[in-house]
Amino acid sequence: MAEVINMPRLSDTMEEGTVAKWLKNVGDKVEEGDILAEIETDKATMEFESFYEGTLLHIGIAEGDGAPVDSLLAIIGEEGEDISSLLNGSASASEDEDTEEASEPESNSSESSDDASAEVPEGVEIVKMPRLSDTMEEGTVAAWLKKVGDTVEEGDILAEIETDKATMEFESFYTGTLLYIGIQEGESSPVDAVLAVIGPAGTDVDAVLNAKPSSGAKAASSDAKKEEPKKEAAKDTSASKPVNDGQRIFVSPLAKKIAKEKGIDLSSVKGSGDNGRIVRKDVEGYTPAATAQAPKAAVQAAAPVSAPVILPVGEESSEEVKNSQMRKVIAKRLSESKFSAPHYYLTIEVDMSDAMTSRKQINALPDTKVSFNDMVVKACAMALKKHPQVNTTWNGDTTRYNHHVHVGVAVAVDEGLVVPVLKFTEQLSLTQIGSAVKDLAGRARNKKLTPAEMDGSTFTVSNLGMFGITEFTSIINQPNSAILSVGAIVQKPVVREGQIVVGNTMKVTLACDHRTVDGATAAQFLSTLRAYLENPVTMLA
Repeated sequence: MAEVINMPRLSDTMEEGTVAKWLKNVGDKVEEGDILAEIETDKATMEFESFYEGTLLHIGIAEGDGAPVDSLLAIIGEEGEDISSLLNGSASASEDEDTEEASEPESNSSESSDDASAEVPEGVEIVKMPRLSDTMEEGTVAAWLKKVGDTVEEGDILAEIETDKATMEFESFYTGTLLYIGIQEGESSPVDAVLAVIGPAGTDVDAVLNAKPSSGAKAASSDAKKEEPKKEAAKDTSASKPVNDGQRIFVSPLAKKIAKEKGIDLSSVKGSGDNGRIVRKDVEGYTPAATAQAPKAAVQAAAPVSAPVILPVGEESSEEVKNSQMRKVIAKRLSESKFSAPHYYLTIEVDMSDAMTSRKQINALPDTKVSFNDMVVKACAMALKKHPQVNTTWNGDTTRYNHHVHVGVAVAVDEGLVVPVLKFTEQLSLTQIGSAVKDLAGRARNKKLTPAEMDGSTFTVSNLGMFGITEFTSIINQPNSAILSVGAIVQKPVVREGQIVVGNTMKVTLACDHRTVDGATAAQFLSTLRAYLENPVTMLA
């Protein structure tokens, strides 16, 4: 019996995912434990394993396409098994309802079902938007690498799909002709929406689409077929731009982005990836031919030295940039936190002179590297054990007191912010914290973190001191009750024992959820935190 595989929820914040790459094609044999695809969520790109054995009969979401959680990702069953009922279930149900009042309802229902099946000819595959994470609800087609009428081989990259976390390549699991594209470049669509149709050339696409009323308007398919040559010629995307040999350019999303920023014509770049695909290193290492610069140099040389300089008239301009799925998720989560949790802020100034001396001594040891941020994280963990009210979660009717301390460390990445979590931070030494933070931050910037490494924080630290920011406030990273904002260490005159001397101070601001943490409790927490930072030896005891 065929098994339907839906887009999984791979993290607690995942609403949609993107198929970065299919590792199996339609018709391939699949064993339990085989990796079916690489799925990009709002946190990382992960390998997705099969829990079933059989033949891959259908792929619902093409490479590069994003789709919500629970969308049809794939169908696995016995070779040659009829899966039309799984694909056309909603259509059959609708037809049954329409024939309830007929004189021969059973006969009409049977005929309706037969007609629906007949509308999907053998060898024709409907590709749907996959669910690549447990939070995925929709995906965006960043680029199509095939156009209507192209021959598609199993394993060919059809499109690039952007989820709320990343952009992934989506491979075809079928061999045939690309008959229909349901979601155009730059457009977003929910999981399970019809992404494409692949089958034998000359297939009546209208009949196939009519078998799935929810897949889109019939007229759209007809218009798409009539206008396809004109559309393809007019498209202004590097993925479909013809190169000198008449073939389209295959390029990764990152390489495409870099090329756009540098103003590089991708048709002149030679790809080193699979099937000549242009990847990041090709664009970064690209050097224009010397002859391309010759005409410009000649024009410059020929210009009269005394020619008047004509300044261009100022012109207002702007552009609309489509929000990535990561930015959408960040906006949603922070808005929920800011407008649901009553925030208040407390700021203290810490004398970091002894901390600077201690850090210098620690880092003088072989193979040891500790940052001031590591010291702050350690001090927070120890202070949380003494003030458990700050290490809580508001649950409406109850407040959860966390007896463990999991500190999240905010890390800036190209498209936003991620928060890897140090589990059981209070049990880690300064050097262990330093090594763990360096590893997690590096993998966060490369989108290699697993969902488990970003879940479960009970408190968060955000540090902008390395950017020269002396003081700021942060929005609470729910379900935490508080977040600490850490500023830069600055030299300034301070009073010690009645004398004005040069001191090294650092401001930290605690944002608290007033539902769980009262002002006096937060003040006591900050007092303990200051004691640890101003006397670092107490953290080593």
